[in-house]
Amino acid sequence: MNVHDPMSRSDEAWLALFPPLARLPADERALLCARATPVNLPADATVFEPNEACGSFLFVRTGRIRVYQLDADGNEIVLYRLTPGSICILTTMALLSCDRYSAYAVTETAVEAVALPERAFNDLLARSAAFRSFVFLAHAERMADLMRVIQTVTFESIETRLAARLLALAADTRALWITHQQLAAEIGTAREVVSRHLKTFERRGWVTLGRGRIEVKNAASLRAAASS
Repeated sequence: MNVHDPMSRSDEAWLALFPPLARLPADERALLCARATPVNLPADATVFEPNEACGSFLFVRTGRIRVYQLDADGNEIVLYRLTPGSICILTTMALLSCDRYSAYAVTETAVEAVALPERAFNDLLARSAAFRSFVFLAHAERMADLMRVIQTVTFESIETRLAARLLALAADTRALWITHQQLAAEIGTAREVVSRHLKTFERRGWVTLGRGRIEVKNAASLRAAASS
């Protein structure tokens, strides 16, 4: 990671993305800002990978980071994404347990973040009840997200997962610029499986397929499949 010089104590604008930290007592907030360092990463940069030691706690200011694992066949499954105002559960776990990372994280866009070194993280965790509350609450919320991913992959059919993901990605648009491989990573399966189901969706008139493009034609049918 491209870490710059420590931030000045007056540089607290980033705390607006993390309201509990903005409300820290003045001395604790000053310590946080004095020890934190800005980080700039380009798109497609590796943030961490399995068996790598964790040296800092990361606060995302702008951009998006994808956190994922690979199964035994090398298929990617997206665990969650880090967006502005979010923190990483795997980073928290690694720091609290003095362990190493067990997954990959890659920037999907250029990212601006703030890194708090491990020693400063532990110092604040020990002395600040408000900081501890922030860390553990954010950890619990992210753990709930992760459990939903596990439940979805374990208990829902490919058709249900694919239909739900297409609707979520499409949002207010009809066309998605996404490859079958990328969709496979989103729902935790192989590209061939996604391609086969997408062709079935196309035969049913639910979608139209193009090169790197999927157009939603029948959102109502996709919603029915997603809720089945």
